[in-house]
Amino acid sequence: MASIFLISANTNVEPYPVYPIGMSVIAGSLHAAGHKVVQYDMLAAGNSLEHLRSTLAETKPDYAGISIRNVDNVDSFTSHTNKYIHKTRLIVDVLKETEVPVIAGGAGFSLLPEEILEYIGADYGVVGEGERKMVDLIERLEQGRTAPKFYGKEQGIPGAEIPVPRWDPELLRYYLEQSGVINVQTKRGCEHCCSYCTYPYLEGRKMRVRPVNEVADELEMLCNYGADNIFFTDSVLNDRGGHYLQLAEEIVRRRIEISWCGFFQPGPIENDELALLKRSGLQAMEVGTDATSDTTLKGIHKSFNFAEVMKFNEKCVDQKIPCAHFVIFGGPGETMATVREGIENMNSLHNCVVFPFSGIRLHEGTPLFTRAVKEGVIRRGQSLLEPFYYFSPELDKDEMNAALMEGFKKRRDRLFPPDEGQQRINIMKKFGFRGILWDQLIKFDDQPGTNILPQSIRDSAHAR
Repeated sequence: MASIFLISANTNVEPYPVYPIGMSVIAGSLHAAGHKVVQYDMLAAGNSLEHLRSTLAETKPDYAGISIRNVDNVDSFTSHTNKYIHKTRLIVDVLKETEVPVIAGGAGFSLLPEEILEYIGADYGVVGEGERKMVDLIERLEQGRTAPKFYGKEQGIPGAEIPVPRWDPELLRYYLEQSGVINVQTKRGCEHCCSYCTYPYLEGRKMRVRPVNEVADELEMLCNYGADNIFFTDSVLNDRGGHYLQLAEEIVRRRIEISWCGFFQPGPIENDELALLKRSGLQAMEVGTDATSDTTLKGIHKSFNFAEVMKFNEKCVDQKIPCAHFVIFGGPGETMATVREGIENMNSLHNCVVFPFSGIRLHEGTPLFTRAVKEGVIRRGQSLLEPFYYFSPELDKDEMNAALMEGFKKRRDRLFPPDEGQQRINIMKKFGFRGILWDQLIKFDDQPGTNILPQSIRDSAHAR
């Protein structure tokens, strides 16, 4: 059997360091196939190419696999220079010093596989779910058979067969110390049709749920390592079939002591369901509201209107569940009139945090990309390795951004531009806070917008 060196290239710590579960899932499949696997995390190893070089010299692998989680930070306010992929190329340069085949994969890689493979100089690429493809590729190479340069997308692995990550104890300790949060996936796929989103492209439109008892077993195992703060990374946790409620019931039945957060879509939800989620440890929700008016919600193919967003938020307020609404201004149909309406709408939501973003990062294969080509916003075939953002042709983005600055400047719980939120999170980290942290900006007993952080932290945030 082969010796395989897997490496997570991600070194981004915003909003907090994230355990590389994609790498660990691949490690589990390769280990189950009988291979010797080393998991190496650039972030946990201090982001040192020299340390990587010395570790490779010690392990002497037969193959190297590199997991690329992000292409960029999807923030139009920051520099467009693609430092993420440039760092990845430097890592691949070190891997190739060993003269072993280098295989690239991961969610970020799968969005632009041909361009990224050429840029970083890897030998092979795996697009989409890689558990079975990596095992097959290694087997072919070991047997001296011809192997495809690219393993493309295919029908997703059934939920009951999705492998459990091969959790690395040292990496778990690192991420528990650095962020206090460990990520767990309960399902793959997305049943929604948002025009800009890449989840259906990466995971398919059919929800493939993992067995509830298997997820609960994984949670108990993580608790044994000291993990008590979990983020469920599903594209949307509150699926129409109610798998998330079954999981909550199992957590309660087993008395698993965790606090957890996840991505929710605003929509019909009952008070007894919210109460169950709280009993299971729900700490807060990150809500994919995504747009701020009926016009712009329709423009990105959302299945709900803003009245439903308000109703969802009020139900969470009644249950004292902190919500963070993530919204994008500048999408299809946006005008300065809808911008002003959107600011008013978001400021009308009580006892919640709002993370507004400016512009939508375009990816080929999405309905929004097709629309952008028709509108002349972008030309077909244009490289997207450097991030390109969609802004409605009906507005001036600078005027829009100025309006957003003005509209949210008096609200400590409306974090615009995006780096404003990160600055506050960084300050809280310095004061020893761990977890998702934005929930610290909400206190249900006070009026909307009241900040409950200690005065020293509020002063530091204001000074910045």
